[in-house]
Parts: sequence; C-alpha cells; structure tokens
Amino acid sequence: METLINELNDKKVGKVLVDEPLKKYTTIKIGGPADLLIKPSSIDGLIEAIKLLKKHQMPIRIIGRGSNLLIPDEGIRGAVIQLGKGMDHIEINNDQIKVGAGYPLVRLAAIMGREGLSGLEFYGGIPGSIGGAVYMNAGAHGSDTSKILVKAHILFEDGTTAWLTNEEMKFSYRHSILHGEKKGYVLEAILQLDKKDKKEILAEMKKHKEYRRVTQPWDAPCCGSVFKNPLPRHSGQLVEELGLKGHAIGGAKISELHGNFIVNENDASYDDVIALINLVKTEVKKNYNIDLVTEVEIV
Repeated sequence: METLINELNDKKVGKVLVDEPLKKYTTIKIGGPADLLIKPSSIDGLIEAIKLLKKHQMPIRIIGRGSNLLIPDEGIRGAVIQLGKGMDHIEINNDQIKVGAGYPLVRLAAIMGREGLSGLEFYGGIPGSIGGAVYMNAGAHGSDTSKILVKAHILFEDGTTAWLTNEEMKFSYRHSILHGEKKGYVLEAILQLDKKDKKEILAEMKKHKEYRRVTQPWDAPCCGSVFKNPLPRHSGQLVEELGLKGHAIGGAKISELHGNFIVNENDASYDDVIALINLVKTEVKKNYNIDLVTEVEIV
C-alpha cells in the first residue's frame, strides 16, 4: 500500500487519503472508510490513478456526489475515486456545453439558466453530478439526460477512451450501456441546450425547486429515490397505499413526505436502510405482485 501511495503522489494524480470515512461523501451520511480515497485533479490524473491501481491489483470504485449511493458501515476495501473539483470544467459554445463529470447538476442548471440556455431545468433539484447523471440517465419532471446528451467521453475498464454518441449510450429508464454491455466511467459530456428567455427558465426552475421542497425530504440525509418506478405505477404511491410512510427501523425511516425516500433520522446504519428496503419489496410483492427494483446503488 505504501508503495502505491508513493507512486500516486509522485505522479501528482490529485489528493490521496487513507482510511477516509465515506459517510462524509454520501448524501445519506452512511458509509465506513475506504482503504484509499483519491480525488483526481484532472482527467489525466484520473487515468494515471486507474493505471497505477490496476498495476497494484487494487479494486476500484468511482463515485460522484454520493447522492444515489448506499455504502456499508464497514466501508469499501480497495480504492474509491471521487470525481469532484478538478473534474468540474465547463466550456460554453453557443447552445452546446462541454462539462466535466464532477460538475454538480444544481449549479450547472442555475448557471445555464442565467446564461439564457434551456434544457437543464429538470436538473435543478437533483443533488448529483454530470457523471452520475449520464451513467444512470438521471431525470425528473418528464425529462431526462438522454433528451439533451450529444455525446459522452468514456474511460473504459481496459484503459481506452472514446466518445459515445447518444445512440451508442443506449439509454432507457435510469439505464445506459455503461451498466453492463460496455463498462466504463464518464469523463465529460457534451449537452445540447436551447436559447430561451432567462426569466422563463429561472421561473420553471423555481417551480421545480418548490415542488421538491414540499414533496421530498431534501433537508434530511437521504439517498434520493430508493426504487425505480414500476410504470405506470409509482413506487412512492405503492408505499403510501400500504401505510408504510413514517415506518422506521433503527435510525432509518421511510419519509412521511414521500414514500420512495428513506431518511437517516438518527445515526442510521447500512443494515437499518437495507431492512427497510427489503420490507418495502416484500410488502409490494405480496400486495401488488410487483417486483420493485432499487434505483439507489447498493454497495
């Protein structure tokens, strides 16, 4: 481990931390330490870090803002790479933007709104980053990432990089080709926006933000929507119909505002959250014969 850390530092890949608690990097505030946490200072730093980690046969997991992630209390063995500062560059070219994987969605939507560029309004209340949004085709309010993505710059597991077009990303509901067929990490994305009146854009973002404020528990530690919606039904609706809103196990509780959110109310453990997830799955299967699929990424 010491040799690897020295090599990472020699190559100036970015910040390297040892036994760093991951609950500091997840929105639900759950997660034990990573053996190594690396914060790359650039795309080149990320690529170099991955090369060195593979050379030392160190398991790798890449995270963004930790908004859709549940990590065990014992942490993650191996290296966790967090894409944030250093991977948050942006270039505006008329009505297209090129943006780094670490750029926060809320900030991006706000800045583009002030520039009079429309298309990102639905990102206004999603506490993730571009990399995760492309990876899982994040969406809200009737739109999603597939509607605006031109192409994505991908680092594949074999160390090669390529730009994949929207069509090549094979987007579907909360899914992209990166989930299985072509495993890889998002480095950058080019998005197509539309020029529009700033006041209209900002008014729509304000409306979305207010809707989320009154219907979702974003002021409490949570991991966003727990389950994918089994359309045409919605997971939150099913949970509400079963009377499970407000149900708690240990320090975790199903939100009283929205049935598809689990909040860390009182120093919840990973097992508390998993127990609630399993309870909901069991009850929905028993009462509706629907197999719920988790949207949150469970490590």
